Amino acid sequence: MSELPHDSSESDPYDASDPFDEIVEAETERDPDLAVIEAGSRTLRTQGGPPQSDIPGRPGNPETDKALREVEAELATRWGETKLEPSVSRIAALMDVLGEPQRAYPSIHITGTNGKTSTARMIEALLSAFDLRTGRYTSPHVQSITERISLDGAAISAERFVETYRDIQPYVEMVDSQQEFRLSFFEVLTGMAYAAFADTPVDVAVVEVGMGGNWDATNVIDGDVAVVTPIDLDHTDRLGTTPGEIATEKAGIVKQDATVILAQQPVDAAQVLLKKAVEVDATVAREGLEFGVVSRQVAVGGQLLTLRGLGGEYEEVYIPLHGAYQAHNAAVALAAVEAFFGVGSQRPEPLDIDTVRKAFAAVASPGRLEVVRRSPTVVLDAAHNPAGARATAEGIREVFDFSRLIGIVGASEDKNVRGLLEAFEPIFTEVVVTQNSSHRAMDADALAAVAVEVFGEDRVQVEPRLDDALEAAITLAEEEAEYAGGGVLVTGSVITVGEARLLLGRG
Repeated sequence: MSELPHDSSESDPYDASDPFDEIVEAETERDPDLAVIEAGSRTLRTQGGPPQSDIPGRPGNPETDKALREVEAELATRWGETKLEPSVSRIAALMDVLGEPQRAYPSIHITGTNGKTSTARMIEALLSAFDLRTGRYTSPHVQSITERISLDGAAISAERFVETYRDIQPYVEMVDSQQEFRLSFFEVLTGMAYAAFADTPVDVAVVEVGMGGNWDATNVIDGDVAVVTPIDLDHTDRLGTTPGEIATEKAGIVKQDATVILAQQPVDAAQVLLKKAVEVDATVAREGLEFGVVSRQVAVGGQLLTLRGLGGEYEEVYIPLHGAYQAHNAAVALAAVEAFFGVGSQRPEPLDIDTVRKAFAAVASPGRLEVVRRSPTVVLDAAHNPAGARATAEGIREVFDFSRLIGIVGASEDKNVRGLLEAFEPIFTEVVVTQNSSHRAMDADALAAVAVEVFGEDRVQVEPRLDDALEAAITLAEEEAEYAGGGVLVTGSVITVGEARLLLGRG
């Protein structure tokens, strides 16, 4: 792909009258360690309703449900997503015996620390609005394993999921017999997604990395567009202890002659990513320079944006999602789709504005500042690391006028739990610590010990069962008359959020 519009900041004098130059200046002067920035003004505070969700529940047909449970049980016998042997040899072998299905369509590959799934959903919505058949592969799932594989904007049906698994199962077993280690849970699901996309067939696949990039199972594709959402510290035991080290792994998705869409990054991470782009002759577009958020305003149920894309400005773009970080995800998604269509390189004109508006207005991101109940308001957010928690806390402050906010936190034991709790401490009146059903869940008492150090004993309550935690938090939110503006935020893990969603009747 030929080059994107050149970076005017390198050759043209700074124009203080250009609003985008003001954004550039603000972006470059900010603390580079902040993964989420606010570009634009705050206006009306509102409590918007939840966007529509495409999260499936259990199959209604008993036979289908039984078949799906059997597949889930078989997948559960494999290495889980946190047990890794850093290699793509097994997934490459599976692709080989399946006939390289991942080569049957172009792809947009997404990595980063936070915002990957929301950005993937936005990219998918935009591509679909331009009449392309899409396949989307994301992880982890909120409620149903079938969510991970989407076709044309909807989660794959349970029947199709089972059929796809059974179709590739003989090939999976063949590869298992030839490798030192069996294919993992995530590797099999990745193989299923790529096979399902080829079988449909899709016009384009939108693929989210599971962890890292270089040796992630998804990295047997050669993405025409590589997207890197903000990088921060997570999975430090596997990826590195600095943003730069983590970026080294994530840069593995940047392939020869690709276009790279970079969200705002810490300086050391940006240096690594730009160096990799030079090595493989990739073209780069950077948030705050080639594209970005020009302005945003809080609106009922979401926010109204003006975005600077690779082909020009897109005004009055409404997204039914809360938080400054979702505005930046939207800018990244728009630039990725523009790059896919060759805007700024092969074609000078921007994408059709009405189509862009229609696509963004229909975006949903379940479990991301999602309101699932009123009186009191219950919000779900899958923040599971300090950077995500800071973004969530900022979104809560901006959108909701809570006078009393009760947190429900259930986290995984391999996460930076202290950092997560410290990010939420300023906005939580009290916190109810709990645990989800995952084997990775941190014991509620152990989590409580950390919470007491952060919040103090008087602000911490322990309820090991999530249903009890919900009841306790809702009671606390309603406890006193003067706290009529009480609310509840369920957070700490995608699994915790998914289980809370089911308990609250949203699955």
